[in-house]
Amino acid sequence: MTLDLSGITSKAAIHQLFKEQLGFEDWYGPSWDAFWDSIVAIVEMPPVLTLTNWEEFARCCPRDMQILQQVVRDYNEEMAPKRIVLA
Repeated sequence: MTLDLSGITSKAAIHQLFKEQLGFEDWYGPSWDAFWDSIVAIVEMPPVLTLTNWEEFARCCPRDMQILQQVVRDYNEEMAPKRIVLA
């Protein structure tokens, strides 16, 4: 599965995209802790989730991008063979 992050320039926008595209619960809010809980225990993640065109998000939200990169590293380690790829 590929998610295109083109035009995503805020934390709220990226979390809304994740909620809609990955089928997160209605109660899901824009929180990295909620994101982690959702991807490891609540929704069935695809074998590979590829995030493309993330550079604009990284420029607009550098701290959130750092958190996302750490989440990706942790997910890839803990949930192997499933993985998230920043392409």
